[in-house]
Amino acid sequence: MGIEELLPTGLMLTTVEKVAGWARRSSVWPATFGLACCAIELMQTGGPRHDLGRFGMEKTGATPRQADLMIVAGRVSQKMAPVLRQVYDQMPNPKWVISMGVCASSGGMFNNYAIVQGVDHIVPVDIYLPGCPPRPEMLMDSILKLHDRIENMKLGKNRERQIEELEQARLSRVPLQMVPAGDLLRGVPVRSAVEPGAHE
Repeated sequence: MGIEELLPTGLMLTTVEKVAGWARRSSVWPATFGLACCAIELMQTGGPRHDLGRFGMEKTGATPRQADLMIVAGRVSQKMAPVLRQVYDQMPNPKWVISMGVCASSGGMFNNYAIVQGVDHIVPVDIYLPGCPPRPEMLMDSILKLHDRIENMKLGKNRERQIEELEQARLSRVPLQMVPAGDLLRGVPVRSAVEPGAHE
């Protein structure tokens, strides 16, 4: 016999973190930053066929002070970079960024002096969405993945511990190693890049 049997019927047991995560996930308001052709797909995502309103995201504010999520859709020019950073700085915490399309993520085909080679040089990016342009379904998938991340975010000291654990996990990863195609065909075992003598 547990404590749940002593409680009145209809009472749900949960933690404050789970309730706060659910509330944050269910009320993400995007600050759209449509800069190029990806913005057309972003507008389509908010239309009746895909309907972002199902996820509590129907309000796309023109003011960054009421937004939680910045969706950077399209290439970012050097002239637009300070404006994008200013809008990001005006958003209240916690805030998230989705880099939509290959141009926002890495500069895309515009490898020149006028285009920023990845919006992550200006603002921290949470989700990179590839494609040229990505379909609305891909954007919705990335939004749902971001919702999952938001819902499972810890609070307070638990958040600091979670960040530290994630950083340690990333640092402990073995870096990728270039392997000649001939070695793969001959069945030569691939050694880790951190093993002694791996670079000899």
